[in-house]
Amino acid sequence: MVFSSIEFLFFFLPAVLVLYYLVPKGGKNWVLLLASLLFYAWGAPDFIFIFIASMLGNFFITRWMHNTSKPKRKKTLLTFSIILNLGILAYFKYMNFFLDNINLLLNLTNHNLISFTRIALPIGISFFTFQSLTYTVDVYRGVSKPLDKWNDYMLYIALFPQLIAGPIIRYNTIAEQLVHRDITMEDRVMGFYRFAIGLGKKVLIANTVAIVADEIFAMDYDLMSSSTAWIGILAYTFQIYFDFSGYSDMAIGLGRMLGFRFTENFNAPYISRSITEFWRRWHITLGAFMKEYLYIPLGGNRVSKARLYFNLGFVFLISGLWHGSSWNFVLWGAFHGAFLIMDRAFLLRITERIGKLPAMMLTFFVVALGWVIFRVESLTPALHFYRALFAFRSGTHIDLSTHFIVLFLIAALFAFLPAFPLGNKLLNTVFAEHYSRRTTFVMLAIVLILFILSAGALCVSNFNPFIYFRF
Repeated sequence: MVFSSIEFLFFFLPAVLVLYYLVPKGGKNWVLLLASLLFYAWGAPDFIFIFIASMLGNFFITRWMHNTSKPKRKKTLLTFSIILNLGILAYFKYMNFFLDNINLLLNLTNHNLISFTRIALPIGISFFTFQSLTYTVDVYRGVSKPLDKWNDYMLYIALFPQLIAGPIIRYNTIAEQLVHRDITMEDRVMGFYRFAIGLGKKVLIANTVAIVADEIFAMDYDLMSSSTAWIGILAYTFQIYFDFSGYSDMAIGLGRMLGFRFTENFNAPYISRSITEFWRRWHITLGAFMKEYLYIPLGGNRVSKARLYFNLGFVFLISGLWHGSSWNFVLWGAFHGAFLIMDRAFLLRITERIGKLPAMMLTFFVVALGWVIFRVESLTPALHFYRALFAFRSGTHIDLSTHFIVLFLIAALFAFLPAFPLGNKLLNTVFAEHYSRRTTFVMLAIVLILFILSAGALCVSNFNPFIYFRF
């Protein structure tokens, strides 16, 4: 079940909200926990008991770690918890990838292949694994105290607004809210506004440009025209942004409707003037996790220049692998890691000199080229797509509908508008924590239109992909 579905919008969510608002304060966490487990079981019924067992195991291991006074035992339990969480992630997400590559090597050396049953991937495993790690590490570091109740911990991991695709909620940012939160009428209204905006981004923009992107990426790259290739990668560039940021907006809105304040996950990333800035604006919670729990422990930037470059490259190789068990994701991570290293070495000095707009367009160009590797899962086809981009040739082309052209231009407008003072002011107004009375009524009209149009689009079409669902 995804947020942009009829089942969620008109059955699951209304039922949960009614129960949640009606029960006394002491029962609200139980309502959310049961709803979250149902939400997960709906999408992955075969894994629900493994999911529950891993949560309970991590809760009691961390509790034991916190209560012990022996530093050596504390570190041993921390290590065990990390191995447990990463082991589950490695088995379910990467075992097929590992065995496929072993078989590839065996085939090249004329050895017998390993026969194995392919392992299904539990939805959201990358997100809830990282949240489990932040809980254990934050408790170990003394940043936050562990939760007293196992059901509150399970709620932190399984909370349905952010369970499938984030944002990755670090434990220390939400610890207090898990046990005490007030839900005001303003939270409910502002949360609904944010949810409706995200729904509109996902259904009206991302789904529309996705149709053309999918059609182009399914074509023969050796025969397509260069203009068609550029339309395809730009369509995908906007699709992945409005798809993922829209889902994050919906998660943040749902969280606020329930009394939680989740961390922002996007901040107009396509107006960045460097890849370094891009990663401060794109998937912010993943970047913060990698920085806090991997980059800084490796030494961060308080090391030699050579070690700094190694740290950046290694972190982004891991970031790429986190996105999926395929070599194209590793290459995508290496692609961004290489540009981050070049930023530190010389590119930042260049982009500062050429001016804001040229730097922004250059960064967008680099990011769009990177999405080719992300989208095309095999290296050879990806190289053929790059050739189509830069061959400047005629060939097979695609007929574009007026509907696509209009939504594509709207996507470009909203992606780049924050680069200008008026657009940035508009963005800050729309995503403000509080609205004036006048703004409240204007936003009410806007979000109602967005919600009705989105619901209508879902009713008449079965095309509703979600890129990050498999991560």
